[in-house]
Amino acid sequence: MTAPKPRHRRALALPAGMALATALAFLPGVNASAATGTPAASADAPALSYVVNVRPGQAVSARVQKAIAEAGGSVVVAYDRIGVIVAHSSTPGFAQRIRAVRGVDSAGATRNAPLPAQSTTDMGTPKALTAEEAARVTAADGQDPLEPLQWDLPAVKADKAHEKTLGSRDVTVAVIDTGVDDTHPDIAPNFDRAASANCVSGKPDTTDGAWRPSASESPHGTHVAGEIAAAKNGVGVTGVAPGVKVAGIKVANPDGYFYTEAVVCGFVWAAEHHVDVTNNSYYTDPWYFNCTTDPDQKALVDAITRASRYAERKGAVNVAAAGNESYDLASDSITDPVSPNDGTPSDRVIDPHECYDIPTQLPGVVTVAATGAKGLKSSFSNYGLGVIDIAAPGGDSTAYQKPEPPATSGLILGPLPGGKWGYMAGTSMATPHVAGVAALIKSTHPHASAALVKALLYAEANATPCTDPYDINGDGKVDAVCEGSRNYNGFYGRGTADALAAVTR
Repeated sequence: MTAPKPRHRRALALPAGMALATALAFLPGVNASAATGTPAASADAPALSYVVNVRPGQAVSARVQKAIAEAGGSVVVAYDRIGVIVAHSSTPGFAQRIRAVRGVDSAGATRNAPLPAQSTTDMGTPKALTAEEAARVTAADGQDPLEPLQWDLPAVKADKAHEKTLGSRDVTVAVIDTGVDDTHPDIAPNFDRAASANCVSGKPDTTDGAWRPSASESPHGTHVAGEIAAAKNGVGVTGVAPGVKVAGIKVANPDGYFYTEAVVCGFVWAAEHHVDVTNNSYYTDPWYFNCTTDPDQKALVDAITRASRYAERKGAVNVAAAGNESYDLASDSITDPVSPNDGTPSDRVIDPHECYDIPTQLPGVVTVAATGAKGLKSSFSNYGLGVIDIAAPGGDSTAYQKPEPPATSGLILGPLPGGKWGYMAGTSMATPHVAGVAALIKSTHPHASAALVKALLYAEANATPCTDPYDINGDGKVDAVCEGSRNYNGFYGRGTADALAAVTR
């Protein structure tokens, strides 16, 4: 049997089934046709979204605003603190023209499909927990009803950590994702409404419930939020840090795309609302890898780098998923068959040293690989020496890594919208385990900087040696090669996250 090869990081259902930045101003749209020398918009050209990066402090200057208008664009929002402007234009050549303006560092289209995107990105379908399965579970004293099915909690020693503390109510983890159902009984007790928003348009919408997924949208963010902070309240499952708060920052549009303007908004919103940890279980569409040799893609890297660094400067630890394609991110070349995923993809060969999965490979971001129920690298997880920082349970096919009873599935159990629970897998599911451990560290060390929290996260991880040979499906062929030492390698980074160490050291 060949291991499944998902095409998207997000979540994976295996068989077996943004900030109100102290944006000093939200600028109104400028009518480009009223400006002298404005290029004419083509009636056939789609309206696209762009990011324009300038020196911080100049984003709302009259000169830059005028230049954008004269190039045929209108400003949607300007994040002055980081010098990132979101603009719309249907004028061909807008990005090229604005890149020539004095003071503009970079500019590029955030998408290929017109506003809004017309096609759908597969986020993975969860395997719902049935009433019959739930009825067969017998919880021990002190456990939530479905906790015996969560093999992932003891895998990071979260069950032992909970005997000492559940985490602090003063700590908030922001789930930058598809939205969070804050009415779910496992999430409602710990939900931070003040730190939640909808950033899909590139500027925050704080309308009540705007952060929730609609009935037709992915349950991904709700599942992630529950893995981090599902309350220990006698209902459903238990999160890694069930005493901390969790916020929802919705950045995926109804078609499942995580575009740059939304991700920038998400990081800045988190920064301005003093979030302690951000969870990023996605890659920024439409490019799986963004090459700095391409001027459009370089602009996307610039914008999200500025936003994520701003969040870290304001105290947030940014945690991101490594990806689900079994790529060696430290290799000299990778074939990317899915980009652009809102246009016409092609098999392009990229150099991962100059083409980046964002935010996963950005400076300062904690990059997380996934492990299965046997503690081995998940069959699908990306890896790479010098890229992977840490590992945590993300699940795997039960055919490859079967958990010990009473757990029955090798996937990760978590909440689903509408008061349900279900199984999902992927590095998307590994990341919230690390975010939860980071939240416990922050709870134990409330005055620790983001840099110190990361240092403790790595120092307290359980060193996990390379799996050599790695033949996950047992067919006699090596499926991936792990490089490095016991204390730092391409499969597990510094090791497996440890929640108990987070609350005792």
